[in-house]
Amino acid sequence: MRKVIICVLFLSAIATIIHSCQNANQMKQDIYYVNGRDIYIKNCQNCHGSNGEGLAALSPPLTDSIFLKANKHQIACFIKHGINTSITVAGRKYEENMPPVDHLADIDIAQVIVYITNNFGNKQGMYTPEQVRADLNNCK
Repeated sequence: MRKVIICVLFLSAIATIIHSCQNANQMKQDIYYVNGRDIYIKNCQNCHGSNGEGLAALSPPLTDSIFLKANKHQIACFIKHGINTSITVAGRKYEENMPPVDHLADIDIAQVIVYITNNFGNKQGMYTPEQVRADLNNCK
């Protein structure tokens, strides 16, 4: 009986450890998210807000999952080159220019995108520096 109890406890401990482990991809996304948050606070939060709520009619919110999904391949372009045309987010038109944040490296942009697209009610997964480079090569 004692061996059975010890065996059950041991197997339960192993199962708990295995269940609590994250895979490498999830860990990488979590690291990007945390680093992206720091970059966002330094470079984006003044206009887009600490909760991605935007700034009245000046800066659009980052809480619109539909806009972010539809424009995911343009987000790197928006960050690196800014926006000089009007955009419509959540049914509201924004006409103020967004200045470029051209000092950020591709990995920094990827991390900000991971943060933005997995925060503020969004859940879009990982985004890599390779995707940033590809998207930047196709900016409109």
